[in-house]
Parts: sequence; structure tokens; C-alpha cells
Amino acid sequence: MKFSNNEIKRYSISGSRRLSNFLWTIILFLGSSGFLFTGFLCYFNKSTFGANIQFFPQGLIMIFYGFLGFFLSIYLGLTIFWGLGSGFNEFNKRDAYVRIFRWGFPGKNRRMDFYYAWEDILGLRVENLNSQYILFLQIRGKKEIPLTYIGDLLTFEEIEKQASSLAKFLQVSLNIKRFTET
Repeated sequence: MKFSNNEIKRYSISGSRRLSNFLWTIILFLGSSGFLFTGFLCYFNKSTFGANIQFFPQGLIMIFYGFLGFFLSIYLGLTIFWGLGSGFNEFNKRDAYVRIFRWGFPGKNRRMDFYYAWEDILGLRVENLNSQYILFLQIRGKKEIPLTYIGDLLTFEEIEKQASSLAKFLQVSLNIKRFTET
């Protein structure tokens, strides 16, 4: 989602609250529950849907993988609940600042809120990392800050359009590193 006027541009970042994370959480939970159910039925010498599975080693391994998947699904569910990585990028010409805000893990540093002066912005850079295009903000005296979410699968044309629009708004240079496969 994008909010924009002549003096302020704000881009929302969804973070971990994505449809794919919801689906993986549900799939992991249901699959691990099935493994746990089958493993415990083997322990109590009950037949599992007509299958004759011995507790040692098959049932024990199924319980192990069931617990592993169950805890992984809880972890994914908590990252969705906490909204890890979600936030926004705000570019404010009127008050001459750039604000990068993200939510992190619970604790004293949960809120990551960075302000940078307008005159400290050196430029924008687009780079292809692991077949994903990522937009970076270059700031004087600091490391580059990724502005796009790592999981966003934007095409080169989409990221180029977004980057050129933002570079024009910020009145800075745009450096694009496009790697082509041979």
C-alpha cells in the first residue's frame, strides 16, 4: 500500500503477515498433528488406518518429527501475530527527513524507528540478489538500508518503476545492477 502526495511518500511493508506464511503455518500444524497422532497410536499398540507401524523406530521418529513441526508452526504463528518485519518507509520533503520503521521481536528493542536527514541521502541502488530485485537506500556514513521486503518477488520492470519514481521524488541518483543469466 502506498500513500503519496507532493511532499510525503509512505510505503507500507507487510513483513511476516503474508498469505504464504499463513498457509505454511496451517500446513505445518496439520501435518505435525498427524505425525504426532500416528506416533502415539503406535506407542499404545493401536492400528493406524490399517497400517501396521511399530513404535520403535518408525513411531518414535514420527513423534520426533511431529514435535519438530508443531514447534515450528508455533514459531511461524508467533511471527505472524507479532508482525515481524512489518512497518513503513516514509519520505517527507516538507520536514526534510526519511523515516524507516519496522516491528521486531518482543523486548526492549521491538520498535526499530530510524530517522535520517534529507541531506544525508546519497542515492538509491537496485541489486539482483538470489534472483530477487532489492531496492537499497544509500545514506552518508551509514550502511545501505533495504527498502523492499526480501520476500517480495517484484519483476525488474516493477522495481525499476518504483525506484525511478522514488529517485525522482528524492532528487538523487539511481544505480541499477542487473545481472542476466547466461
